[in-house]
Amino acid sequence: MKKIIGKVLVVLPAIVLQVAWFFVFLTNLNGVMNKHLGTVLHIVFSVLAVLFVTYLVAKRDESSYRLLWVLVIVALPIFGAMLYLMLGHKSTGKNLLKKLEQAKQTVAEPDVSDCPEIIAQIKKDDLRLGQSLEHLSQSTGFPVCKNGTSKYYPLGDDMFPDMCEDLKKAKKYVFIEYFIIESGKFWDTLTDILAQRAAEGVDVRVMYDDLGSIGTYSLKEIRALREKGIQCIPFNPFFLIRSQLNNRDHRKIMVIDGEVAYSGGVNLADEYINAVEKFGHWKDIGFRLTGDAVNSYKYMFAQFWNAFSKHKIPQEYLTQQKSTAASDNGYILPYYDSPMRDEHTSNELFTDMLSAATDYIWFYTPYLLLGDTLFDAFIRAAKRGVDVRLITPGIADKKMVHKMSRSHYKDLISAGVKVYEYTPGFVHAKAFIADDKIAGIGTVNLDYRSLFLHFECNSVFYKADIIKTLKQDYLDTQSKCEQWTLDSIKVGFWRTFGNNLLRVISPLL
Repeated sequence: MKKIIGKVLVVLPAIVLQVAWFFVFLTNLNGVMNKHLGTVLHIVFSVLAVLFVTYLVAKRDESSYRLLWVLVIVALPIFGAMLYLMLGHKSTGKNLLKKLEQAKQTVAEPDVSDCPEIIAQIKKDDLRLGQSLEHLSQSTGFPVCKNGTSKYYPLGDDMFPDMCEDLKKAKKYVFIEYFIIESGKFWDTLTDILAQRAAEGVDVRVMYDDLGSIGTYSLKEIRALREKGIQCIPFNPFFLIRSQLNNRDHRKIMVIDGEVAYSGGVNLADEYINAVEKFGHWKDIGFRLTGDAVNSYKYMFAQFWNAFSKHKIPQEYLTQQKSTAASDNGYILPYYDSPMRDEHTSNELFTDMLSAATDYIWFYTPYLLLGDTLFDAFIRAAKRGVDVRLITPGIADKKMVHKMSRSHYKDLISAGVKVYEYTPGFVHAKAFIADDKIAGIGTVNLDYRSLFLHFECNSVFYKADIIKTLKQDYLDTQSKCEQWTLDSIKVGFWRTFGNNLLRVISPLL
């Protein structure tokens, strides 16, 4: 709380000055206009509201997201129009986009030269999934690679010791990028190792999301890291109220010497390794990679780091390292989502995978706030006989969001989707698995923020051994869950009305 208050105090004077300036300006302007300013503003914003609504209706975007803004603007023309200009439009993040585009020029893009041949091999085996991977590669700019080793972790508790051992072996550099960093057993242990490596000449760089860690990390912790020889910067610093407030870095990336990469849902805080208990047992997953796919994670980090740091990453670190070892462990396509793209990559991927599945498709997700396109894809897949399952938390970390998630249950279960809640605690895992052939593990929740507003990262595996391990973990987790049925869902006019309202406003959360 002290860290949050400190952040607020930093921006509070600027906000007060802006409010005072607007008050003085509008008061003087009202005098000049013979006290008709309110009428003029109402007419101007009403016209703007009509223009915004027309634009939104014609816009190619998620329909439920458009509908929400239409309702807000129609109900509150002045406030709604101003809110949309500040938060609702992609162009509001143009300063952030400019930084990222400039940084892209300093980093060699991932090598995609082997990608056409690899995709051709996949198409021979499965044309439909080969087409999907080809489109995903083309839309994100990341290649499909031969998978080296891929180790799956059913809990953050299992990943923690391997991270420590790999960090102790670092020789050149360590890149760390997480949404949440918080002092405790997990992060303090890693920090001690990183300080030792930095003292021996290893280049250690840490980046965290400034809003994601607003209550857990601050300038004081940054200074402490820098005193230990570790470079540390926040992503999209929260100095002033900025228009790209929504576009947060929700990615989780660790790269060691360009040889090893870690990712998944696990943040660097103690609940993620069950060292403390917040919402019962914390179920999260992650993975460790070696091979060509590490280059993609290295590029992801380098672009974001160079966008916000004056100390650019040396080009020698960014050389593409091609694995010479023979691999028959399937394929992998790591990528990251960007809210600045016209295509909402993961939303389209999940919709596509639900369409392509013929036997089963199962999802882990902590939040279930679906847009119309993805919601309909779940229902269509189940209705045509695909075994569609969802595992969600039994204990909520955010009660309102949990209620919103449950508001989807009735329609999904009625269509044949099987919904399970993890009774021991909170599920923070984000993954899908389909037909024993393809799976995705990363940071993407099934909610609006992940699918439309945040920067996320994800890895799609095709016929890799990690798929079998993920499937077994899913079944083990399901055995600890309670399955919801239509009889479990309370009905009634007011409850139905409340659920419908929650689903309408869910894009705001």
